Amino acid sequence: MVVEKVIAKWNCSGRVVEGPTNPMVTPLLTDLYQFTMAYAYWKANKHQERAVFDLYFRKNPFGGEYTVFAGLEECIRLIANFKFTEDEISFIREILPGSCEDGFFDYLRGLDCSEVEVYAIAEGSVVFPKVPLLRIEGPIAVAQLLETPLVNLVNFASLVATNAARHRFVAGKSKQLLEFGLRRAQGPDGGISASKVLLPWGVNGSDPAFRRDLKLIQGASSKLRKLSRFTRSLYLIVPSGKGTKTETRTFFKAEKNISVASNVAAGKLFGIPLRGTHSHAFVSSYMSPDEIIDKSLQSADGSSSCEDFVSLVQTWINKFQLSNSLRGIFGETNQSELAAFTSYALAFPRSFLALVDTYDVMRSGIPNFCAVALALNDLGYKAVGIRLDSGDLAYLSCEARKFFSAVEKEFGVPGFGKTGITASNDLNEETLDALNKQGHEVDSYGIGTYLVTCYAQAALGCVFKLVEINNQPRIKLSEDVSKVSIPCKKRSYRLYGREGYPLVDIMTGGNEPSPKVGERILCRHPFNESKRAYVVPQQVEELLKCYWPGSSDEPREDLPPLKDIRDRCIKQLERMRPDHMRRLNPTPYKVSVSAKLYDFIHFLWLNEAPVGELQ
Repeated sequence: MVVEKVIAKWNCSGRVVEGPTNPMVTPLLTDLYQFTMAYAYWKANKHQERAVFDLYFRKNPFGGEYTVFAGLEECIRLIANFKFTEDEISFIREILPGSCEDGFFDYLRGLDCSEVEVYAIAEGSVVFPKVPLLRIEGPIAVAQLLETPLVNLVNFASLVATNAARHRFVAGKSKQLLEFGLRRAQGPDGGISASKVLLPWGVNGSDPAFRRDLKLIQGASSKLRKLSRFTRSLYLIVPSGKGTKTETRTFFKAEKNISVASNVAAGKLFGIPLRGTHSHAFVSSYMSPDEIIDKSLQSADGSSSCEDFVSLVQTWINKFQLSNSLRGIFGETNQSELAAFTSYALAFPRSFLALVDTYDVMRSGIPNFCAVALALNDLGYKAVGIRLDSGDLAYLSCEARKFFSAVEKEFGVPGFGKTGITASNDLNEETLDALNKQGHEVDSYGIGTYLVTCYAQAALGCVFKLVEINNQPRIKLSEDVSKVSIPCKKRSYRLYGREGYPLVDIMTGGNEPSPKVGERILCRHPFNESKRAYVVPQQVEELLKCYWPGSSDEPREDLPPLKDIRDRCIKQLERMRPDHMRRLNPTPYKVSVSAKLYDFIHFLWLNEAPVGELQ
């Protein structure tokens, strides 16, 4: 009855909680010791005791001083659909010792999350160590079974989201970031997950070809439905009824910074706009223009047709060689490369983007691209641009830009000097930073290995710690102070100063009064007695909100659409003090506890730690 009540409550509010996006996310996606503990709890008749767990991380990734929280909605999907099948129960029976009683498996048969409550920080928020990202309240056995999948779902998503935000910060707002990481990802699931996670976090594209592809996506109702289901947020429970498609379509018309990926499977699953041209293999597969059989190309408006596009391209090569401003930059270009570019333009005249570094960028690739691009221009098409995948990217991009500008001036082709330049070749934060310092003309970055694999750091290191059971606070001690947990059910707040910057995050006991604007508050480091400061906040933001009320009457927060998640992330990053954001030697952000919670932590610490004896 409780389960039916909860489901009816959600359906009556017009929302259906679909299952996890990844079919591998089931109650079995956990560690064996979660089941052994669950049985031990059940055996001791302790399984229904009310427990509180905090999910948090201990250190910001990538040597930085901030993290972007992601993965919340997949957690809610799991919790909303947490139910063991008969096949799963049979498997659990096989892997547990034969001495386990049948009653335990009957208990699993009826297990769900109807008595679980989830409190979380809003997705897209900038977050910091020790502050709970999620607080799970419920029967200890089921909460324990949720530990591994919740940590898994938050860990990778938040790490990749932070990585994308850091790359975006270094690249700058005006540049496009394109996700090219599938082939280097940790297996198929790593590639799919990363493409999805990167959608709201700064990896984008707004070139003409992309905008055209986007219109095609908007026109397909089935794809739009997938888009609304899977990518309106980094995981979103979809509102049923009218307005979903309209809202999604309106958002995409207004939003320029949308993720673009090369991953076709992710595009099908999540509606992510795709981008891709050709590789070096395509270029080197051609020997000469004589291989091109069908040489005709209709004009963009359909009013005429060029019967020999290959000859038109060659005419432009000849013009370049006779040009005063371009003479001396190149001699004879590579004809097999010219054939490949021409063939690709015949196949995709509206989205021609060429990889120009197969042989020689300035002596062959750029002139050949320009010849094909201007031949397309004669027929009313506009080439998208070039991609550089090797060499001195700063120098080559500047030289390519000079060549494009010279062509525009020499031949009177408006806008040709602004032809797009995309750079790839194992780019990372350090490379982007170096390019900025050197000066470059790159418009878009294709980032693969370092983005999708989080090459600089393998994991965020989220943990899931018991902080209270049966209203009794619990603490985990360690000789490593960073691993000491902060006990009891807590509330978390962000305090802002006069200039609008966040000054400190503070945790208080669950029964303490909330901090107030203009009120002098003593903020203490959880474990360092000498680190303390008074703060008079100009704004107070409570961080933890209820996203899954279980059977309680707690008001529930709606999971926001993609645009709101992006806006939150961007605004919070922009609101951070610059010294917290810098790539090298950033200033640590302060995370504190109230004076009352500080005293309680150390009281419980002394109470739980055994007293040594010297002899």
